[in-house]
Amino acid sequence: MTLDEQSTGASTRPLAGRKIITGVIGDDIHMIGMRLVEHALRAAGATIVPLGVLTPVKDFVDAAIETAADAVFVSSSNGHAYVSAEGIRDAFVEAGLDDALLYIGGNLAVGRQDSWAMIEARFHEIGFDRVFEPGTDPEASIELLAGDLAAREAARA
Repeated sequence: MTLDEQSTGASTRPLAGRKIITGVIGDDIHMIGMRLVEHALRAAGATIVPLGVLTPVKDFVDAAIETAADAVFVSSSNGHAYVSAEGIRDAFVEAGLDDALLYIGGNLAVGRQDSWAMIEARFHEIGFDRVFEPGTDPEASIELLAGDLAAREAARA
């Protein structure tokens, strides 16, 4: 760890100063997974704007505009996320948030499970930048988010 990292906490708080919208999409009321992710994001330095459960796409968009959020983390446990999130990227683009970072994770499918690669591709097709399977360590999503934010800022420079 460099002296600068020691003084700023950069190595342990890679999301310091970042605002992240979190919520459980659609008709889902399962909150435990999202609470774990929120805890990890806070520990990484992020400010969390929690939307809670039963969150429609419009609320994610409105919160991102209102707070100038750096990213949006969507969760689902009941497996209905695809139906609930369909059109999410279009809604963000329509609101002028073309480059919003959209992440989703949890139990994203019900019934006979397709391969994870197929589930992941389906969510990428509707506009999510990152798709996390059940049991993903929140630290992995934090590392990816920090990298995605740095890449977005480098592209704007």
